[in-house]
Amino acid sequence: MKDSRNMSPVGWYVASYLLRFTERGKQGLNDPEARFLTWENTVLVKARGLDQAYEKVARLAKQNTGPYKGGPSGVPVQWVFEGITEILPIYEKIEDGAEIMWAEHKPRKLKNIRASVRKKGEFRQ
Repeated sequence: MKDSRNMSPVGWYVASYLLRFTERGKQGLNDPEARFLTWENTVLVKARGLDQAYEKVARLAKQNTGPYKGGPSGVPVQWVFEGITEILPIYEKIEDGAEIMWAEHKPRKLKNIRASVRKKGEFRQ
């Protein structure tokens, strides 16, 4: 029997995947101790279940990994797909105000809770 917590009744899933930035041909690209710039991207996918959502997200992520020439000097670079970090079913119809994900945090001091929120205009980069 399938666990209904892992199934989206509306057929949508929110998922995140990790890409690692590399300079092609450089030494140490597979060194587990090396440091790399990474991006975690979050996407929505329509799927019949977690397995299909996984396959769709992996396919989408790999579309963003082709080699290219970066920077003014045209250095050969590439984003490497490292894997999927999260897949969560969405339980509500997607519309304004629909809850698509949540996180529980351990108890914190009130001053730290308030310090973690940002005001309008502070989200611009």
